[in-house]
Amino acid sequence: MSATPNLDLYADWPADKRSEIIENWDVRDVGSRVVSETETLRIWHLELRLGERAPFHRHDESYFWTSIGPGKSRSYYHDGSVKETEYEAGATMHFDISDGEFFVHDLNNTGDTTLTFVTVEFKRQ
Repeated sequence: MSATPNLDLYADWPADKRSEIIENWDVRDVGSRVVSETETLRIWHLELRLGERAPFHRHDESYFWTSIGPGKSRSYYHDGSVKETEYEAGATMHFDISDGEFFVHDLNNTGDTTLTFVTVEFKRQ
């Protein structure tokens, strides 16, 4: 396990989330399925129907995601924060993650539409 979680940060979280973030601390499945992979890229699709949730997972490579349609989500993060996000179709967010940096989070569909994302990870060489 790398960089162990600080359990004090999750004291106010529901018990199931506290235990899951520990169990999934090193899980790197950032989508529902890999749809393409080369030596330098990994492309994921993620689809969450109403009320569905992607479990905690770790991002430690630079990447970007694009939302295919509108929606809303809530994510719990390894630093103890909880964030609500609204998406528009085509919204894109880039993350430049340096060697040794990372973040862990989950993703819960809190809106009234299916959330669909394409995520492209830039694999470390």
